[in-house]
Amino acid sequence: MWYLYGFALLAGVANAVQAGQNGTLSKGLAESLVAGLVVAAGTASCILAVGLITGRLAWPTAAQALGMPWWAWFGGVLGGGIILAQFVVARQIGAAPFLGLLVTAGVATSIMLDNFGWVGFERHPASLWRILGGVLMIAGVALVALF
Repeated sequence: MWYLYGFALLAGVANAVQAGQNGTLSKGLAESLVAGLVVAAGTASCILAVGLITGRLAWPTAAQALGMPWWAWFGGVLGGGIILAQFVVARQIGAAPFLGLLVTAGVATSIMLDNFGWVGFERHPASLWRILGGVLMIAGVALVALF
């Protein structure tokens, strides 16, 4: 199970680097939305390649597709919003405040999602320690953004 934490850490590093890459791409092209399409094509290509290499790529059956909650199909839209934020916000406020806000907002939201078991997560109560951790992250981001 330890390798999952390592994968998550690498994804966090990639998220920080990607914000700079995407901001530079957006700034260098005439239209930010074209940069978004380039990023989306890169994402799709990566997932396709890994799926083909591992043999874990299969289209859902009609029963699987119809059995999904309606909101489960819109994760890509949220991902697109994150990419647009990278284009517009990250280069303006800097990598540290941008990623700090992104991660801290994600943790605060995750505490709530876990507590109520929303959007498919198992319930994990929002204990005092989890809430304190979220508050400390907010304080940390404030320090990073101010100094």
